Amino acid sequence: MMNGINTRELVMEILLEIEEGEHSHIAIRNALSKYQFLPKQDRAFVTRVCEGTLEYQIQIDYILDSFSKVTVDKMKPVIRQIMRSAVYQLKYMDGVPESAVCNEAVKLAQRKGFYNLKPFVNGVLRTIVREMDNLVLPSKEENLIKYLSVQYSMPEYLINRWLDDYGPEKTEMMLKDFLTEKPMSVRCRTYPYTPETVMENMRSQGITVEAGPYLPYACRISGFNHILMVDAFLKGKIQVQDVSSMLVSEIANPQKGDYVIDLCAAPGGKSLHMGDKMESFGTVDARDVSRYKVDMIEENINRLNSINVQAKVMDATVFDVESECKADIVLADVPCSGYGVIGKKPEIKYRATAQKEEELVILQRTILKRAAEYVKSRGVLIYSTCTISKEENEENMMWFLNNFPFKLEGFDELIPEELRSETTALGYLQMLPGVHKTDGFFIAKFRRKV
Repeated sequence: MMNGINTRELVMEILLEIEEGEHSHIAIRNALSKYQFLPKQDRAFVTRVCEGTLEYQIQIDYILDSFSKVTVDKMKPVIRQIMRSAVYQLKYMDGVPESAVCNEAVKLAQRKGFYNLKPFVNGVLRTIVREMDNLVLPSKEENLIKYLSVQYSMPEYLINRWLDDYGPEKTEMMLKDFLTEKPMSVRCRTYPYTPETVMENMRSQGITVEAGPYLPYACRISGFNHILMVDAFLKGKIQVQDVSSMLVSEIANPQKGDYVIDLCAAPGGKSLHMGDKMESFGTVDARDVSRYKVDMIEENINRLNSINVQAKVMDATVFDVESECKADIVLADVPCSGYGVIGKKPEIKYRATAQKEEELVILQRTILKRAAEYVKSRGVLIYSTCTISKEENEENMMWFLNNFPFKLEGFDELIPEELRSETTALGYLQMLPGVHKTDGFFIAKFRRKV
């Protein structure tokens, strides 16, 4: 406990908030902003336990159900989160004494009004300490789906989907990658700077800079407390962005003077990248549905001083007559299930349902229909998602080709050789986490016929 704040209680409150529907990164960010005086070590502890408990929740629940007479789903929400976070510490944090984990969990249960459950909390956790190494996990040979679900903490619903779509080898590669911690990915601006000078600037500040995959201006950074303390970020020389997202602008290949519409632009990474590639010529209309999202875009525009990018509040599902047949390039990076970024937002996997995906496909097709109306003759439409769902990707692509006057356009000459394949020669690319060195991401390039 520091400055009157119990870090384990803070963890419990954050996990309860996420369980009630909040996004993990927002819940953690808001809590740490509220307690800005917390020492760096405590902030790191809160972040790691929250993220780790969420990432390994299915495995943790399997452990708890193996040693508790009361199953996890029957526990009081407060007790459930106390127990989950305690098991994560016991299994994955060697630097935390086992006795401290058990004692603090018991104290926290009492402090939250569950005095009568102290023996239960203490008994289950101390049994887990003694017996954890003897616990038998599901057999890969006897039940592959159950094994993958518990081993990699992924709902069986998604595993079934991916086994059908990608097979066991690629599915396990993706599951492993989701649980692999990675440095932050950033795009070093190539205009008006050079990536080499930007990277050197970060190194001079003591930041660890590693070359990113596929693109010479992509890099991964670590060894800093917060992005707002990185000089290159504050001065607009870098943008936090995954390499998969950077590839959108490479494949779109904007030219100086183009008019670009980005329909679902927040927080603005692709719009700003397009603006840089046009070297401040032309115009990028960065649109999104709410003032909150557009404020995020404008914050980044101002930080990067991007004079050819403008942000507007506009609903991508509503037809804008003034944009009809005007754009050289339209970007439709649509709302999606987000399965490709589960490694960054683990709560996504616990909220996945077939109904949500069906609703998303309807929304995606509505936005694609609007996007098609804004592309000028012989212009380009880029469709992208951060998911690995075939319904949202290849099936939407085929629906679009069957209903609108567009054709796929290959883009092998615009991407690195190691990403080229039969599909990129045709005009689309599905990146898979663990298989590629990026998030899971889909990009299709269409050219208007008339």
